[in-house]
Amino acid sequence: MPSLPPTTNKLDNMTKEERPPQSQRKDFKMRLQDKLMRSPMSEKLFPGESLLWSQSLETLLRSKTGKTTFQAFLKSEFSDENIEFWMICEDFKKIKRNSTLTSRAKKIFERYIQAEAPREINIDHKTRDLIKENVQTPTRYCFDEAQRIVFSLMEKDSYPRFLRSDLYRALLESVS
Repeated sequence: MPSLPPTTNKLDNMTKEERPPQSQRKDFKMRLQDKLMRSPMSEKLFPGESLLWSQSLETLLRSKTGKTTFQAFLKSEFSDENIEFWMICEDFKKIKRNSTLTSRAKKIFERYIQAEAPREINIDHKTRDLIKENVQTPTRYCFDEAQRIVFSLMEKDSYPRFLRSDLYRALLESVS
């Protein structure tokens, strides 16, 4: 079985012959949806919580279950690097020790920011260069601009798709 590409962008750039069969991608989404519906996570939702997620991306991300569900949805679309980066930035801001800050900043830069990074996020060249400079003497806020851009991308693209997804609709039905 061929391995599935990690991001939607890679899917978009593949030729028809290189793409995994549509049935394979749908099967993955259906298995994910089934797993989420049977998980204890859906039992932890209080009535109406998942409905509140439709108010805003901020509301969704404040909910532990909402964040996990959204991340699972993005993973099913091979585009979870943005939410992963956003969550890592949130954790990064909580670091107190400078030595930890420096080493973690370097790891984040190498994994998400630098050109051709394994989980490269979609940010402009100017922001990438600014962060490259900031990482030399990192602060807890050195990734804020990239995090803001990524949040905006999720808010305008991924979040509306999530709200229209079969996964979210099934979740709403299961708790109503």
